[in-house]
Amino acid sequence: MKAIVIHEFGGPEVLSYEQAPDPQPGPGEVVVRLKAVGVNPVETYQRAGSQGYDRPRPFTPGADGAGVVEQMGDEVSGLALGDRVYVAGSQTGTYAQLCRCSAAQVHPLPQSLSFEQGACLWINYGTAYRALFHRGGALAGERVLVHGATGGVGVAALQWAKYRGLVPFATYGSDSGRTMLQELGVSHCFSHAGGDDREAVLEATAGDGVDLIVEMLANVNLEADLDMLARGGRVVVVGSRGSIEITPRKLMAREADVRGLMLYGATPGETVEIHAAIAAAARASAIAPIIQTSMPLAQAADAHTAVMEAPSHGKIILIP
Repeated sequence: MKAIVIHEFGGPEVLSYEQAPDPQPGPGEVVVRLKAVGVNPVETYQRAGSQGYDRPRPFTPGADGAGVVEQMGDEVSGLALGDRVYVAGSQTGTYAQLCRCSAAQVHPLPQSLSFEQGACLWINYGTAYRALFHRGGALAGERVLVHGATGGVGVAALQWAKYRGLVPFATYGSDSGRTMLQELGVSHCFSHAGGDDREAVLEATAGDGVDLIVEMLANVNLEADLDMLARGGRVVVVGSRGSIEITPRKLMAREADVRGLMLYGATPGETVEIHAAIAAAARASAIAPIIQTSMPLAQAADAHTAVMEAPSHGKIILIP
């Protein structure tokens, strides 16, 4: 098979497109022939060996993908050869034509979603669900601000929010981002390009603020986020690329919280809940990932450059 292999940490140029051995399933394992692979910012950190990521080389990156079941080992039940599936993690990496997964990492792909959309489900929709409900404790009727809402996780968070009866607010960085959010049915949209989104959010809430903020770039926005919180509000940090100084008294005055999130911190029970929620929301046509662009797997370096550029408008997909 063809795969992307990282032999040494570095820039996008270290993503080597090369021949690699076909993975073989052991007991309790499944080999999936991938039709689409999701690209995420975390994979750029893994590629560079930055943000605390370090692992033995060589390796193939990637945790998102969708395709069909190619092979199954012993002790696998509930799947059949040829099944349409999405994967939530992989033992061999998804930037490849084939990947080996534990059976628990392979899930039926709803018929309403394409392979490209299936490659968005785990990291984008899993992270957004965990941010809103596991870490954020969101309740129907609460106001939730998705700060930087046009990327893959942001779109997922808005769709979850609408499906579960939250009142979505969102920020964008470009006119095309505003149009995208309006097409998603978000009425409360604010530009963060000029730094005046704080005043706009407070005005829209009659000074009360929002109950929950899903924050994609905490090292830039966290201090301003604290000014937009209602009493008892929460900020869930999904992404950050550096440090920031904040004023703790803003938290004290509101009895507010800042909470961190890592998708892989989900318990087994929470993981089962996420996948069940994805299946139910897909049946209800409540989730529909937006694809920013699709590229051949051989262009993974270009995808890694694009995924770190702003503004983003959905998910970048690689086609093996």
